[in-house]
Amino acid sequence: MDKKTREAIRYLGYGKNAVDEKTLSLISKTFQSLESVAVKKSIYRIFNIVHEDENNFSIGKVHIHSRNLGKNLRGCNKIVLFGATLGAGVDLLMNRYNITDMAQAVIMQSCAAALLEEYCDECQDAIAAKLSLEQLYLRPRFSPGYGDFDISYQKPLMMILDCAKTIGLTMTDGYMMTPTKSVTAVIGISPSKEPCHKSGCEECTKKDCLYRRDSL
Repeated sequence: MDKKTREAIRYLGYGKNAVDEKTLSLISKTFQSLESVAVKKSIYRIFNIVHEDENNFSIGKVHIHSRNLGKNLRGCNKIVLFGATLGAGVDLLMNRYNITDMAQAVIMQSCAAALLEEYCDECQDAIAAKLSLEQLYLRPRFSPGYGDFDISYQKPLMMILDCAKTIGLTMTDGYMMTPTKSVTAVIGISPSKEPCHKSGCEECTKKDCLYRRDSL
């Protein structure tokens, strides 16, 4: 079973319970449907970061206050601002099933989330490969809405990246992204390589990790 399928199962809430073959078949077919309509796009830019103290820092003219993100970025003097989307076609497909088949719609939501996570991992791996040539290393992605990194920071990050023009990603007044299966994130750049659980903080058992996202 590949990581993408495992992630979809996790989003569906199975936990450690076994998944029946019918559900696995539905997940596989759902991924095929999503891939057929997805138009994956991403954008990133690298900036210097100015640390004012442990919880406050600036990226250009954007001031950010966050204890959780500050902990994640400790030791970093540069960051990657990152945005990615699966495109409007995925939203249209999910909306269709929201009307016609709610059971399938639930699987569709979970698979779309897993597909987006896989795409973001691929993008981050590509960025990491480029930076490694300069002996620089990436920290885990950290998105607005994680811990005390307020969701309102979504707006300035998207403006800096000009997401509307570069990848067709916009945002409502309530900080909801359109297309919905999209993400923005901050990724610290460090001169030292720090170990980090590949599957993310949600599955890592190292509770005292300096780079861990605190639970919501």
